[in-house]
Formats: sequence, C-alpha cells, structure tokens
Amino acid sequence: MTTKQSIRLAIIGGGRGGAYLKSIDALPEKVELALLCDPNPDVCARWKNDRPDLKTVADFQDVLDDDSIDAILLATPLTLHAEQACAAMEAGKHVLSEVSSAHTVEDCWKLVETKEKTGVTYMMAENFCYLRTNLMVKNMAEHNFFGELTHAECSYIHDVRAAMHRQDGSLLWRGELLRDYNGINYPTHSLGPVAQWLGIHRGDKFESLIAIGSRPAAQAEYFAHVFGSDHPGAKESFWKQADSVLALIRTQNGSTVYMRNDFSSPRPMNYKYCALQGTRGAFESGRDIHEEPVAWTGDGGQTSASASWQTLWDFADEFEHPAWKKDGEKAGQAGNLSEYFVLQEFVDALLEDRSPAIDVYDSVAISSVFPLSCQSIEEGGALVAFPDFAKNKPRIS
Repeated sequence: MTTKQSIRLAIIGGGRGGAYLKSIDALPEKVELALLCDPNPDVCARWKNDRPDLKTVADFQDVLDDDSIDAILLATPLTLHAEQACAAMEAGKHVLSEVSSAHTVEDCWKLVETKEKTGVTYMMAENFCYLRTNLMVKNMAEHNFFGELTHAECSYIHDVRAAMHRQDGSLLWRGELLRDYNGINYPTHSLGPVAQWLGIHRGDKFESLIAIGSRPAAQAEYFAHVFGSDHPGAKESFWKQADSVLALIRTQNGSTVYMRNDFSSPRPMNYKYCALQGTRGAFESGRDIHEEPVAWTGDGGQTSASASWQTLWDFADEFEHPAWKKDGEKAGQAGNLSEYFVLQEFVDALLEDRSPAIDVYDSVAISSVFPLSCQSIEEGGALVAFPDFAKNKPRIS
C-alpha cells in the first residue's frame, strides 16, 4: 500500500509516451513526471527543451535502479512490453503498460506470475475502453439495456504500411511484426471494450478461438510500388502476416465474438468499429467519423416491422457514463483518445490501494489473442483453448 499523496512516474519511450503529457499536467495533485527514458538523444533533447527540469536517461536499467520512481509508463514497441514490465515489477515499480501486454503465451504467464509474486500494481493502458461511446455502452450493458448478451463484433482496420519501414526500406518494429507473425497482432483496442461489456473475469471468461487469414497481397504490392520489385517485401512469401485476419471467440457463458485485424488493406481506417447484440437490444458503432453510433431496444425483445435504429446519443441522458459526466471536458482537453481516464484510473488505483479496472488478468486475456490466433492459423484454423490466466484472480461479486 502506498502512503504517498502523489505518484512519481517515469515514462519509458518518448514517442508514444508524449501522448500522456497533457493528462499528467491535468492531474498535478496525483502524479508527477519525474523521468523520461529513451535511447534516442534527440528525443530526450526535445523533451528537455519543453521541460528543462526533467531528468532523462538512455538506459532502462537506470530507471529500475532509481528508488525515487514509484511507477513506470511503458510506451515502447509491443514486443518489449512483457520483459520490461516484469523487470520493473521485480524492481518494485508499479507498471502502466501500453498495448499489448505481451505477444507470447509464455510472456502472458510471466506477467501474471511476476505480478502475483511481487504484489505491485499492473495495468494495461487500453485507452479505447475509456472512449465516450464505449463507456456508455458498458453502462448500458450493466443496466440490462440489451438484455442477456449473446454476440459482439470488433475490428481494427488501419492501413499503417507507411509506418512499417524507414526511408531506405529497412523494417521498423511494425514491419518486423508482420514479417514474423501471422495472427490478430493488435487485439486490444477492439477486444478491450468488448471484454468489459461481456463481463470477462466478472462472471464470464474467454473459452476458445479459431482464426484464419488472407494472402498478404496488399502488403507485398505496397512494397513493390514504393521500393521496387527487387525489395524482399515485394514478394508475398516474405510476409507471414495476412492482410486480413479473422477470429471467432466463444466465451464460457456461450457468447460469441467476431474480430477482424487488418494493417495493410488500402481503405479509410475503421479502427473503432464494434457492435453488441443481446436478447432485448443491440448497438453498432459508426464506421468512421461521419457515421453516428446507433442503438435499439425492444419491448420484451420483440422486433416489429417498423423497428429502426436510434442514434446512441438519444440515450445519453440516462446512460452517459459517470466518468464522462464528471470529467469529459477535462479528458477532451488532454487528448482525443482518453489517455486522461487511463492515467487517472492507474494513479487512483495506486493511491487507493485497489486493483485497477484493467488488471494483469484482464490484460493478458485480451493480449493472448495474438499468440493464440497465430497458433490457430498455423494449425489450419484449429480450435484453440484460452489458458486459465485468471485462476488465482480474486473473485468479484
């Protein structure tokens, strides 16, 4: 239990980590930015220019050795997250990790075991759980607006091929990810909110999944266009990752989830799509910023011939989430992807000595879809069971 009035935070990774600066500044009574760790001296210099008193280091070990640091925010490439988080927890630091928590089943187990052994706090920074729409749907589900939940859908479709390489054609970490793995390689933005709506680890849990993938045609065509046909990435055989990967998940209580993950197909992005179906009602998000999210609920679950969707905001007076009622304006000023609520939840959990809303068990259940989907595809679309990562999780009534 912490007896501190505020948390001294170190940010690891000055690229993505910069998205939290306005949120830190908006919570001065709860959190203090004490240190930045980044191996790039130009990044450190840029931060020092904006915050001259900020301590900067290049070596992650220096953070682990600094007893003045209470917690770290991991904003490094996702393949480093589990290793760095475990090292930090072993050093007595609380961890807020960017997504995903881990990219192998073994690392998922290491996170759980290290958290249970050390007793420090671990939270995954899944900001999509805190978007206004997603929190409102969570509130509606908890108030039985949709009835018994039976099905959900979610997709992360975002053409990021230009962020996979350097100017000389060598691969950045995102490109290496698509070269080396084939699965739902970025599951948490789409599945995180759905898991909360379905009550995963709060009465239900993921049971099994199957996954299949397309050819990597768009990925190869892009590299051929940008770097020429002699670049290795111009050949489909260079890439393991399919352009589109589809997965079906079944929960222990019999709900189903459809997922699509696509980093390569050329189209307007649709990385916030989700839908929810229950025995009395349904929800569908818009496909882009031009479409309104919609919801419907029927009397006793009956659908008349004249049934029609209503904009979700027609229900806001009754179901707007309390967090957005209280701090929505402040969160909006801090950024448009709800990092404010993520950071607030993390530091409040530390200061109040309680488990965070997205704890280590929730984090690895969602993140494990990556390696489990890879296994399913490798085995020809085989049914793969979820490990019981939460076997030691305290029961939530």
